[in-house]
Amino acid sequence: MKTEQLTFKSLRARPVVLNLKRPVTARIATITEWPLILIDLYTEEGITGRSYLEPYVVKSLRYLVPALEDFSEMLKGQPIAPAELYDTARKSLHFVGYGGLAMIAVSGLDMAAWDALAKAANLPLCVLLGGSVGPVKSYNSNGLWLKAPAAVASEALELREEGGFEGLKLRLGREDPEDDLKTLEAVRAALGPDVELMIDYNQGLSMAEAMPRCQMIDGLGLSWIEEPIVYDNFDAYAQLAADLKTPIQIGENFYGPRDLHLALQKKACDFVMPDFMRIGGVTGWLRAAAIAGAAGVPMSTHLYPEVAAHVMRVTETAHWLEWQDWANPILQEPYEIWDGFLQIPDLPGIGLEWNEDVVTANLADI
Repeated sequence: MKTEQLTFKSLRARPVVLNLKRPVTARIATITEWPLILIDLYTEEGITGRSYLEPYVVKSLRYLVPALEDFSEMLKGQPIAPAELYDTARKSLHFVGYGGLAMIAVSGLDMAAWDALAKAANLPLCVLLGGSVGPVKSYNSNGLWLKAPAAVASEALELREEGGFEGLKLRLGREDPEDDLKTLEAVRAALGPDVELMIDYNQGLSMAEAMPRCQMIDGLGLSWIEEPIVYDNFDAYAQLAADLKTPIQIGENFYGPRDLHLALQKKACDFVMPDFMRIGGVTGWLRAAAIAGAAGVPMSTHLYPEVAAHVMRVTETAHWLEWQDWANPILQEPYEIWDGFLQIPDLPGIGLEWNEDVVTANLADI
C-alpha cells in the first residue's frame, strides 16, 4: 500500500457554542452551553483533515483558537507525519508547559493530521492503524446528572432505549449521601439487574468524604467508581483503590501518556479512561494504550466517540467507549448506535463532515 505524501498548507479553527439537550449538573459545575472548536487542516494536495475539540468552558475558546492558528503559520510546508507534527507543536509551547491548553491544542492538530493521512490512504483510520472496521461496545453517558431520584430513573430508561445500551453512567455527589443512595436504588429498580452502572463523582469530594461515601456503595455491584476526588491526587487514589472492591476509574485528566504511567506506578486506579484532547490525540492515545496494555489495565474512552471508536479497534485492553452525542448537531452524518455498539462507517479517515448550516448559526464571537 502506497500512501500519498501530504504537505501542510494551513489550518482553520472555528469556535462554536451549542446548547446542551440535557445540561450538565454536577457538584463542581453546571454547564448549559457546550463549546467546540472545529479544525480543518488543509494540505497542498487538496485533502482536508478534520477534528474537533470540546474544551468545556466557553471562555477557553479565546486562548485555544489563537494557539491553533499559530500552528497554521509555523507548520506550513511540513509533511503530514503525525508523530513529527505532535513533537514539533509540543516543543513550540514547552515554555508554558506540556500540559493544559498547550496539550489540548496539540491534540486537536494531531487528530486532524491522522484524519488527513487516513483519507490520503483511502482507508478508515482504524484500518490505517492496523485494525478493521467493526462495532465498539459503548455505554450511554448523555445524562443522569444530579436531579431528583424519580427524574433520574425516568431518564435512565430513556438513555437505555437511545441505542439499546447495556451500560449507563450515573453521577453522584449530592449534599446528602442518602440522596445518592435513593437515586441509585431508583435507577436500579427502573432498569433491572442486567444494565451495568458506572458511577462518576466528577471530582466533587474531599478525601474525608470520599472514603465513607465510596464504602457506602461498594457492595452494590457497580462497574466502577470514577474520580471521587481531585484528579491528580494519585496517593489518595491509591488508598481508595486498595480499600475498595469496586474498581476505581480515572484518566480523563491525564495530560499525556506519562500521567497514565505515573498513575499505574502508584497503583492509583484499576481502570483508565483518557480524554483525547488531554492525552495527546491519536498519537498520545496509542502511546498510552501501549502502557496500559503492558500493565494489563482495561482502557476506556472519554468523549470524542468518533475518533475513540477507531482507536479502540487497535487498543489491546479496550474496555468501554463513552457515548455522548453532544457534537452530533455539527456533523453531517453522526455515527450510529445499534444494540449498545457504536458503528464505525466504512469511510476514509474518521468520517467527519461539518453541517455548515448548524455551524454558521452557532459560531461564537470571541
